Amino acid sequence: MRKAEPEKIILGIDPGTTIMGYGVLRTQGKRAEMITMGVIDLRKYKSHYLKLGRIFERITGLIEAYLPDEMAIEAPFFGKNVQSMLKLGRAQGVAMAAAIHRDIPITEYAPLKIKMAITGNGQASKEQVAGMLQRLLAIPDESLLPFMDATDGLAAAYCHFLQAGRPETERAYSSWKDFVHKNPDKITGH
Repeated sequence: MRKAEPEKIILGIDPGTTIMGYGVLRTQGKRAEMITMGVIDLRKYKSHYLKLGRIFERITGLIEAYLPDEMAIEAPFFGKNVQSMLKLGRAQGVAMAAAIHRDIPITEYAPLKIKMAITGNGQASKEQVAGMLQRLLAIPDESLLPFMDATDGLAAAYCHFLQAGRPETERAYSSWKDFVHKNPDKITGH
């Protein structure tokens, strides 16, 4: 008799100073299912310090609610605006501090790596990432949110799931057509 593989909960974070996205996955062996995804809306806070406090509060709340085993977080990309980069880095750091505070291991992924893992294209749009996640995780249309930051957070968690134990060959698709060809059961009337 085979021993059942342990269940793992992964919290994925897409850092932001205006909207921060998150997604929570339950994984077991080669299966993954979405538990929830959403956003932390920081637009009403004028002070950057208040935003940071709210991020810590909300991430800590998510950790208490879902008890993740691991956190996957998107690494900030390097832009030209130094002030924006500094603020984004602080937001990411506060989210990481919430996980560290609860002894949750953290893995950081570059945006290109996340897009590549989900779609096979490192230059994929947010819409393409969301569409692929919707198919892979059988997410109903009504569960998708207007902010793509939520699916970006979920994408970080799914990327971590793929990296943490699935052989590369099982997720190797050369294109979107290749995915459709190999997974006709995952495509519905779209």
